[in-house]
Amino acid sequence: MNLNGIIVGAAVFLIIGICHPIVIKLEYHWGKQSWWVMALAGVVFSAFSIFVDNLILSTILGAAAFSCFWGIHEIICQEKRVLRGWFPENPKRHDYYEKLRGRC
Repeated sequence: MNLNGIIVGAAVFLIIGICHPIVIKLEYHWGKQSWWVMALAGVVFSAFSIFVDNLILSTILGAAAFSCFWGIHEIICQEKRVLRGWFPENPKRHDYYEKLRGRC
Protein backbone atom coordinates (compact mmCIF):
# COMPACT_ATOMS: atom_id res chain seq x y z
CA MET A 1 0.00 0.00 0.00
CA ASN A 2 1.34 3.41 -1.01
CA LEU A 3 0.50 6.24 1.40
CA ASN A 4 2.63 8.94 -0.22
CA GLY A 5 -0.34 10.74 -1.77
CA ILE A 6 -2.27 10.74 1.50
CA ILE A 7 0.76 12.07 3.39
CA VAL A 8 1.37 14.86 0.88
CA GLY A 9 -2.34 15.69 0.69
CA ALA A 10 -2.65 15.95 4.47
CA ALA A 11 0.49 18.09 4.65
CA VAL A 12 -0.77 20.46 1.95
CA PHE A 13 -4.11 20.73 3.73
CA LEU A 14 -2.32 21.72 6.94
CA ILE A 15 -0.01 24.16 5.13
CA ILE A 16 -2.96 25.97 3.54
CA GLY A 17 -4.72 26.02 6.91
CA ILE A 18 -1.66 27.55 8.55
CA CYS A 19 -1.05 30.12 5.80
CA HIS A 20 -4.55 31.62 6.06
CA PRO A 21 -4.19 33.03 9.60
CA ILE A 22 -0.61 34.09 8.83
CA VAL A 23 -1.88 36.22 5.93
CA ILE A 24 -4.52 37.79 8.16
CA LYS A 25 -1.99 38.60 10.90
CA LEU A 26 0.60 39.99 8.47
CA GLU A 27 -1.94 42.33 6.89
CA TYR A 28 -3.35 43.35 10.28
CA HIS A 29 0.03 44.30 11.75
CA TRP A 30 2.06 45.46 8.73
CA GLY A 31 -0.39 45.89 5.86
CA LYS A 32 0.14 44.73 2.33
CA GLN A 33 3.75 45.93 2.52
CA SER A 34 4.42 42.65 4.35
CA TRP A 35 4.23 40.71 1.08
CA TRP A 36 8.02 40.33 1.16
CA VAL A 37 7.76 38.07 4.23
CA MET A 38 5.74 35.56 2.23
CA ALA A 39 8.05 35.98 -0.78
CA LEU A 40 11.11 35.30 1.36
CA ALA A 41 9.47 32.25 2.94
CA GLY A 42 8.54 30.99 -0.51
CA VAL A 43 12.10 31.34 -1.77
CA VAL A 44 13.49 29.57 1.32
CA PHE A 45 11.01 26.70 1.01
CA SER A 46 11.80 26.45 -2.71
CA ALA A 47 15.52 26.23 -2.03
CA PHE A 48 15.03 23.57 0.61
CA SER A 49 12.76 21.66 -1.75
CA ILE A 50 15.46 21.58 -4.42
CA PHE A 51 18.16 20.25 -2.11
CA VAL A 52 16.19 17.68 -0.08
CA ASP A 53 16.67 14.10 -1.28
CA ASN A 54 13.45 12.69 0.18
CA LEU A 55 10.71 12.88 -2.47
CA ILE A 56 7.81 13.28 -0.04
CA LEU A 57 9.55 16.01 1.98
CA SER A 58 10.67 17.78 -1.20
CA THR A 59 7.08 17.75 -2.48
CA ILE A 60 5.75 19.11 0.80
CA LEU A 61 8.36 21.87 0.86
CA GLY A 62 7.48 22.78 -2.74
CA ALA A 63 3.81 22.97 -1.79
CA ALA A 64 4.71 25.19 1.16
CA ALA A 65 6.73 27.44 -1.16
CA PHE A 66 3.89 27.97 -3.58
CA SER A 67 1.39 28.42 -0.76
CA CYS A 68 3.61 31.28 0.42
CA PHE A 69 3.75 32.71 -3.09
CA TRP A 70 -0.05 32.53 -3.25
CA GLY A 71 -0.09 34.24 0.14
CA ILE A 72 1.38 37.35 -1.50
CA HIS A 73 -1.78 37.66 -3.58
CA GLU A 74 -3.92 36.94 -0.52
CA ILE A 75 -2.27 39.71 1.51
CA ILE A 76 -3.27 42.20 -1.18
CA CYS A 77 -6.80 40.78 -1.26
CA GLN A 78 -6.93 40.84 2.55
CA GLU A 79 -6.45 44.60 2.53
CA LYS A 80 -9.49 44.88 0.24
CA ARG A 81 -11.49 42.66 2.59
CA VAL A 82 -10.58 44.92 5.51
CA LEU A 83 -11.64 47.99 3.53
CA ARG A 84 -15.00 46.34 2.83
CA GLY A 85 -15.43 45.69 6.55
CA TRP A 86 -15.24 41.91 6.28
CA PHE A 87 -12.26 41.77 8.64
CA PRO A 88 -11.28 44.09 11.51
CA GLU A 89 -8.78 46.82 10.82
CA ASN A 90 -5.84 47.56 13.05
CA PRO A 91 -6.76 50.71 15.02
CA LYS A 92 -3.13 51.83 14.85
CA ARG A 93 -3.40 51.91 11.07
CA HIS A 94 -6.83 53.61 10.89
CA ASP A 95 -5.50 56.69 9.10
CA TYR A 96 -3.95 54.51 6.41
CA TYR A 97 -7.29 52.78 5.74
CA GLU A 98 -9.13 56.11 5.74
CA LYS A 99 -6.80 57.43 3.03
CA LEU A 100 -7.51 54.34 0.94
CA ARG A 101 -11.25 54.70 1.46
CA GLY A 102 -11.00 58.28 0.27
CA ARG A 103 -9.50 57.11 -3.01
CA CYS A 104 -12.08 54.40 -3.67
